Amino acid sequence: MLSNILASLDDADNTTFSKKLNQFITQNQVENELLNRVDYKKVLQGKSSSKSLTQAKQNIKEFYALIDINVDVINYLYMSEHKMYRLNKYSKYNLIGAVLILNNSQVSRTINPILENYGLNIVKLLSIAFLIILIFAMKKILYYVLEKNISNIESSPRYSKEILHVMRSPLGRLILVININMIVYVYNDFNSIEIVAKFFNMIYAAIFTFIVFKVVNVVAKIKVHEIENNNEKIKNDLINVGIKILNFIILILGILIVLHFAGANLTAVLSGLGIGGFAVALAAKDSLANFFGTLSILFSDVFAQGDWIVVEDKEGVVIEIGTRVTTLRTFDNALIAIPNAILANQGVKNWNKRNLGRRIKMNLGIKYGSSSADIKNTVNEIRAMLDMHEDIATENTAYKYKQRESTKLVSKDDALGIKKTLLVYLDEFADSSMNILVYCFTKSTDWQDWLQTKEEVMHRIMEIFEKNNIEFAFPSLSIYHENEK
Repeated sequence: MLSNILASLDDADNTTFSKKLNQFITQNQVENELLNRVDYKKVLQGKSSSKSLTQAKQNIKEFYALIDINVDVINYLYMSEHKMYRLNKYSKYNLIGAVLILNNSQVSRTINPILENYGLNIVKLLSIAFLIILIFAMKKILYYVLEKNISNIESSPRYSKEILHVMRSPLGRLILVININMIVYVYNDFNSIEIVAKFFNMIYAAIFTFIVFKVVNVVAKIKVHEIENNNEKIKNDLINVGIKILNFIILILGILIVLHFAGANLTAVLSGLGIGGFAVALAAKDSLANFFGTLSILFSDVFAQGDWIVVEDKEGVVIEIGTRVTTLRTFDNALIAIPNAILANQGVKNWNKRNLGRRIKMNLGIKYGSSSADIKNTVNEIRAMLDMHEDIATENTAYKYKQRESTKLVSKDDALGIKKTLLVYLDEFADSSMNILVYCFTKSTDWQDWLQTKEEVMHRIMEIFEKNNIEFAFPSLSIYHENEK
């Protein structure tokens, strides 16, 4: 029994060793029961003094003594189960000599009886302290190796500093968890408890997912900054939604890894997703509609981040096209959130989809007393002034088309938002004035530039009116009284 028990120490963990210990002790008990079937106590009560009976009584006493010794050994084995396993581990690590010296020292003999009430001893405490120091020393080495290797990557020298910065905190947490895990492992006599091992594996998976999340977002942030600095023609909204989708994928993969280490059957989980997906889709139909609305908005290119748009009675600048809602900042500084499912099915007026030309339209009312010749001169001079104005778009205004050739049969100017129309005509005879229509477009689409150009055009029109003796008409009503005979 003892040979089998000691031999099983080398090839088993603590749980398996405990099972084998019970197995060999049970086998020993069965064999002893076979030996102990005959009751020899009657022989011991015999009063005969024959030599053979006296010898038999001596043998029987030794037999019962061996049975008692066997029981004592079994009790001692059960009491020393963890100690045997622990000492065997020390032997494997070639530490048994030092451990025995420590255990036999006067300090250990004095303190160990107190510590053993809490599952500790001097050797355990020293082992835990040594592991803590060793792991923290490895942490410094790990930081040094990471810093050296990441900094030497030629393809991403700009990212190395930021990556190291974001990895420092989660790696510190990882080292702390490893320390706690090793302390529990040593405290439990180098034995892994299944539920504790699962718990720590789940924490490791969560920390690893968090590290991947932080690194991916740092790279994305730097890449977005480079795109902004290089003025690359990539939609900000597409980048923002792409980053959110990537983060969502990382989160889902992290959850699956954590569930795997928790002991969940991922095949059953994924199969359940297929069955429950329909119910989830029904319950979250609005969210799914908003998500597909987001994709519709992004791929239709109707508007983008920073555009000035009008949707029904809502008007403002697009802050962000999210995965659920699009947010607008109104001109009175309010915030509007419009679900993307609604926005994708609404008529949208986009004032920013203009590359050349912002309209100026005026009706200039002049008095009926003005002469025909003065009016003609005025109209011609206004038309000439606008045609020569450096900030007014005309047919002679050159525009460099940057968009690639399209296979669609559409007007290129209308598709790109290019307007060069210039119209100045005497338009109508109104109730109290004759109206001159002025219809033209500024070269700039910026609101402030448009206002400045419009103001300058108005001043020049007033100068032309003064030059040609034309007066602006005011709304008026004339009453004629017919004299009776």
